[in-house]
Amino acid sequence: MVFRKLPGVSASGMGLRLSQKFVFLLFLSGLVTLCFGALFFLPDSVRLKRIFLSKNENPAVTVGSDNELSKKVPGDPEHLRAGLKGGEGANVKLKVSRKPSVTHGARTVERSVGSRAQDERSPARAQEPAARDERVTSAAHNGERASAYSYEAFKKCLLKPALGKNKGTPSDSETLQRREKVKEMMKFAWDNYKRYAWGQNELRPLTRNGHIGNMFGGLRGASIVDSLDTLYIMGLMEEYEEAKEWVQNNLNLISNGEASLFEVNIRYVGGLLSAYYLTGAEIFKQKVVELGEKLLPAFNTPTGIPRGVINLGSGTSWSWGWASAGSSILAEFGTLHLEFLHLSQLSGNPLFTEKVMNIRKLLNKIEKPHGLYPNFLSPVSGNWVQHHVSIGGLGDSFYEYLIKSYLMSDKTDQEAKKMYYSAMEAIETNLVQKSPGGLTYVAEWRGGILDHKMGHLACFSGGMIGIGADDGPTEQRQHYLDLAAEITHTCHESYSRSATKLGPEAFRFDAGAEATATRLSDRYYILRPEVIESYMYMWRLTHDPKYRQWGWEAVEALEKHCRVDAGFSGIRDVYASTVSHDNMQQSFFLSETLKYLYLLFSDDDLLPLEDWVFNTEAHPLPVIRKTCLQEHGNPLV
Repeated sequence: MVFRKLPGVSASGMGLRLSQKFVFLLFLSGLVTLCFGALFFLPDSVRLKRIFLSKNENPAVTVGSDNELSKKVPGDPEHLRAGLKGGEGANVKLKVSRKPSVTHGARTVERSVGSRAQDERSPARAQEPAARDERVTSAAHNGERASAYSYEAFKKCLLKPALGKNKGTPSDSETLQRREKVKEMMKFAWDNYKRYAWGQNELRPLTRNGHIGNMFGGLRGASIVDSLDTLYIMGLMEEYEEAKEWVQNNLNLISNGEASLFEVNIRYVGGLLSAYYLTGAEIFKQKVVELGEKLLPAFNTPTGIPRGVINLGSGTSWSWGWASAGSSILAEFGTLHLEFLHLSQLSGNPLFTEKVMNIRKLLNKIEKPHGLYPNFLSPVSGNWVQHHVSIGGLGDSFYEYLIKSYLMSDKTDQEAKKMYYSAMEAIETNLVQKSPGGLTYVAEWRGGILDHKMGHLACFSGGMIGIGADDGPTEQRQHYLDLAAEITHTCHESYSRSATKLGPEAFRFDAGAEATATRLSDRYYILRPEVIESYMYMWRLTHDPKYRQWGWEAVEALEKHCRVDAGFSGIRDVYASTVSHDNMQQSFFLSETLKYLYLLFSDDDLLPLEDWVFNTEAHPLPVIRKTCLQEHGNPLV
């Protein structure tokens, strides 16, 4: 080494003694170690680690207690129903709940939010890295309990066979013929998806190509996972086996993309859970538990209320850019309960249940204006951000999951029951209206002012109120069933008053309007299931033949206006005599619309309601009979 002469230092003193060299090298090595190690603690550490890890090596994350690391969590290399149940094309339904309008999340967050949510991320995006303790793998967290779950014990706790004595085959020829038509529609939709969009998320039937979208954080095959149970229920076994093989070999959960917590939960988690419970195939259980663990970091907020968007690789989460003041959406964080309880049941990890019970605890604690639940809640302060209330987009499936949580608990979850009926009382008092023409509808509430609009997403409420009727106060039971029938009738009117006999995205009851869309932006139909869903439930509850007839009218309309050469497509204006297609076959068309139609034309012992509840994507989940499961050797979680 050559050194410049320093002032006041003799030439002989410029040489470094051995001890000085040692100190210098020690300092240098410490500095290099510090800089190198820091790379692994930066927010985007997963990406940085890939620089140093081979393609076949995944960062290991483990856990014994909530903080220990113990099992490898893969990391890898894309409508928002939560408001975003939908795709591109028309204003996508955010199943924000059921589908946010940003909707199916909220059942819709105005589904046009899908792409918007991605592009308009909140500046307040949470940058804190996901807590490693949330990457708990159930097997590591509670290995013995995880291995103790018995599928055979689960089957023994069903009151009836899942597929009925004869797979729900109706005895009369007309109903059987109609059911076979629905089955043919499913096969047609599936075959074209397979031919032109296999492995991608959805089919574009006009251009005959696939659509990936930005809702699923890099996950692929949304239409495959969403269709698993529908194919199995309909007896399309060759197609089911194709779907199962794809899940086993190609469903890659190693992703570093930005996903809607709501949409991934209702479609992927719900679809895999349902496929497992119907078939017992271990691959579905393995995949769903692994995916569920990737969602846990979204709950790393001051309140435990999850944010709506999560990076499935790094675990970083943030709120939708369009959500008021960085809020979380009621329909999104309120539409996790069913799936997360089953994740705990399958994995033996109570953390999933703890997360959703914490949400309920906070909602019970805070004040509710007039007993109503507004759609926007701050995950930081735990306070409501706006007083906008809707049982359509942004709010919908929260209420659905209250009554279904009670039913899925074998009617033991008294807290869910109390919350549901209290909410129903407030909705009836403040939102339920009667039009001059005698139609019952559910308006929206904006800080005390009614907006006399009802969205297509809100039409699920006929079925919801119907299945909750029998467990309400004795004097109210017939009233609730009547209310369910009235709302379902109103939603049918929104179909029958259009040129295509399909319903618009939203319809109004003001300025002389009665169950019709008055704005051009509300006239589209994206193959949504909510009206048909209510037909199915009301048929099972009343066996009034009009519900089957209304369902058949919907089949005829779908065939006439939405079927194209290579699949099914939504349409841009239900009032136009010449339709314009949006070029999108939504995955929920296969998961919900066609499944509910098939069940409508089947006997009631096909997925009997005593044993099964449907999540907001129509994936059937079994009632959890804890006493029975325990008697047969399954642990309680």
